[in-house]
Amino acid sequence: MENIALIDSFSEFKDDKLIDRVTLMAILEDVFRNALKKKYGSDDNFDIIINPDKGDMEIWRNRVVVADGEVEDENQEIELSEAQKIEPDFEVGEDVSEEVKLIDLGRRAILALRQNLISKIHEHDNNNLYKQFKDLIGEIYTAEVHHVRPRVVILIDDEGNEIVLPKEKQIPSDFFRKGDNVRGIIESVELKGNKPQIIMSRTADIFLEKLFEQEIPEVFDGLIMIKKVVRIPGEKAKVAVDSYDDRIDPVGACVGMKGSRIHGIVRELGNENIDVINYTTNLQLYITRALSPAKVSSLKIDEEKKRAEVFLKLEEVSKAIGRGGHNIKLAGLLTGYELDVIREGAAIEEDDVELTEFSDEIDGWVIDEFAKIGLDTARSILNQDVADLVRRTDLEEETILEVIRILKEEFQD
Repeated sequence: MENIALIDSFSEFKDDKLIDRVTLMAILEDVFRNALKKKYGSDDNFDIIINPDKGDMEIWRNRVVVADGEVEDENQEIELSEAQKIEPDFEVGEDVSEEVKLIDLGRRAILALRQNLISKIHEHDNNNLYKQFKDLIGEIYTAEVHHVRPRVVILIDDEGNEIVLPKEKQIPSDFFRKGDNVRGIIESVELKGNKPQIIMSRTADIFLEKLFEQEIPEVFDGLIMIKKVVRIPGEKAKVAVDSYDDRIDPVGACVGMKGSRIHGIVRELGNENIDVINYTTNLQLYITRALSPAKVSSLKIDEEKKRAEVFLKLEEVSKAIGRGGHNIKLAGLLTGYELDVIREGAAIEEDDVELTEFSDEIDGWVIDEFAKIGLDTARSILNQDVADLVRRTDLEEETILEVIRILKEEFQD
């Protein structure tokens, strides 16, 4: 057999790529049969014998002997005189097997054949990689930072596979350096051309759920069920848990003594504030728990419209809404209800004025920021401490002081 680089590389393919013997032989035979079809028009009458371990192969063409001058298909038939050059005692009607040397295919065909082989190997690898990570979707995965770009972090796992962590899938406080180990959820696998692109996420709700499974034995063992998880990544999360065993306190087991069990999860998520609540089918109680740490005075639920009016004392309103409206937003997502906060005795006093009355002088987005923490009248703002307003809203102190100046001039006069 000629010493051709294509043949020499058979063993390399088997060693460098994680391909079993049967699969490699099937790929090689497919590649050679395609080459034979191009050269001879058909591969039906060819036998291909491959030994990928030794790096050699044989191709045999089978033809029928016909009388001289009666050949109609050169690929399927051979003249008697030509056949007798191979073996003198051949007769018309007999089958002749003749070895085809690779060099007979032509050097251009050999180069194309090698390229096709490499392409098929890569296609096989990509298909395997796609299937492997498709099965890992929704599971936690760890990889090392290889390259940090403005809009994406490129990670490499132990097997050299590239994983993409887009900016929008990162927690806002995430900061990575080359060589850092990063944990996230395999969120999707997308085919870009023939190459699979593996997408990791640290912002998906299921990432927090899987962290609970990893860090809390009772969740891993199925003694505690995660009923629902909702998150504002890096800011706040709510997790509803339940247990069929009355002897187990699901919230206590998840949080641990002085937060010992949940501390590692909080740290992994950039100090995301995690509320763990007991799940219940009692809707009124569930909504009340979801609005923790606020204490709800009463509820009015409209199950048909999926809305609930939540009545709270004035001092509980800001707790229910939370910084930036995060608490009430997550409570709504957790329960599936749109929640409207109503202050008890919220009828405006005779000497008070709704904040919207000052819309000519105060920007609408500023009024909305105050409304998020339950402050919708002039007096409700003037009765607050400036430092407390800065802490509870996303407003700058200068903006708050300007609002207070306007209210004092217009309202108190």
